[in-house]
Amino acid sequence: MQRKTFNRGVAALAAAAALGIGGAARAQQQVEIPFFYPVAVGGPIAKIIDGFANDFMKANPGIKVTPIYAGTYQETIVKALTAHKAGTPPVFSVLLSTDMFTLIDEDAIVPVDGFVKTAEDKAWMGSFYKAFMLNSQAGGKTWGVPFQRSTVVMYWNKEAFKEAGLDPNKAPQTWAELKSMATKLTKKDSSGKVTQYGVQIPSSGFPYWLFQTLTTTNDAILANEAGTQVKFDDPKVVEALQYWVDLGKAGVHPPGVVEWGTTPKDFFEKKAAIIYTTTGNLTNIRSNAKFDFGVGMIPANKRKGSPTGGGNFYIFKKASPAQQEAAFKFIKWVTAPERAAQWSIDTGYVAVSPAAYETPPLKKYGSEFPPALVARDQLPHSVAELSTHDNQRVTKALNDGLQAALTGAKPPAQAMQDAQREADRLLRSYK
Repeated sequence: MQRKTFNRGVAALAAAAALGIGGAARAQQQVEIPFFYPVAVGGPIAKIIDGFANDFMKANPGIKVTPIYAGTYQETIVKALTAHKAGTPPVFSVLLSTDMFTLIDEDAIVPVDGFVKTAEDKAWMGSFYKAFMLNSQAGGKTWGVPFQRSTVVMYWNKEAFKEAGLDPNKAPQTWAELKSMATKLTKKDSSGKVTQYGVQIPSSGFPYWLFQTLTTTNDAILANEAGTQVKFDDPKVVEALQYWVDLGKAGVHPPGVVEWGTTPKDFFEKKAAIIYTTTGNLTNIRSNAKFDFGVGMIPANKRKGSPTGGGNFYIFKKASPAQQEAAFKFIKWVTAPERAAQWSIDTGYVAVSPAAYETPPLKKYGSEFPPALVARDQLPHSVAELSTHDNQRVTKALNDGLQAALTGAKPPAQAMQDAQREADRLLRSYK
């Protein structure tokens, strides 16, 4: 009897051990894919990303997705590259589309093309807006997948337009109209101090990006496709900077350097009647503006246009093949039309594919709130955001030049010649 009990005990232990091993094997099979996401911890966007990760894991129990909120875009790329050099990079990350050349030069990422195997994969790969692919492909390969993408748009306060005797439903269409309307929209108190500027274009954070709204509409392209050459001293570029400087000199635009972060708040507080900012601020402005506002394309000079902006997904080279495949599966899932549509509704970013705009939720949202479609409608006129090799230092050279001109430290032509000289020095080895 004792022996039977002993044998049964051994059998039970063996079965438990087998189950334990099986359980451990199953646990080991779960692929972990941490990814860096450029936002400070908390806030509505982190909640949306967490929701996407949880929904994906429910549908794919073999994959554990861990979003790591890494701060601003600049902080996120520094953290991602530091981790890459230390041999512990994230499996994938959302980083600026303009970081592409930097990531290639650091040998930090793999092309996405290697994961595209089925006809369905190929159809997905070909489904994105062409304007967004300009900053996602180089050397015949696709390095980034568009996700958190945007363009710069113009927002205007319809009440301020009415007060100034302007048609609240007619935004400025040209540079000349912008200056003329901004003059009428500028308000001063009895001491002559400006209480409301006609127009505000931020020049901190991403000065080069906002400047591209002026260079693009003046028919100038700042860099070549290979990212090895820039044209900061092109007369059309200098003319665009002169226009921006002249708005300040005319007193219709705030003087000096204008903060990127506070520009939406200045709009809410009626300190600026027209602002330029990302379409990614649309939901924020819709939630916080206590007045009727309009959203329009950037006013044209020689042509219409705006740079695209925002972030792509990149897959890191040092992740294991299983992790890379799992990351690709998540990226494909989260950029599918229905989720791209929901993301656009929840944030104001542009949905990355035409198919997303055909989904019932986004169709309904667009018909009820037409401003949500302005950025999409601007895409056929959009150009790539400035991106080169050694991108951070090249854009810093341009940013420094822009701020020197806007603060009056240098005339526009001199500021752009100096920026060109520095960019040429930085890019010499890449030609």
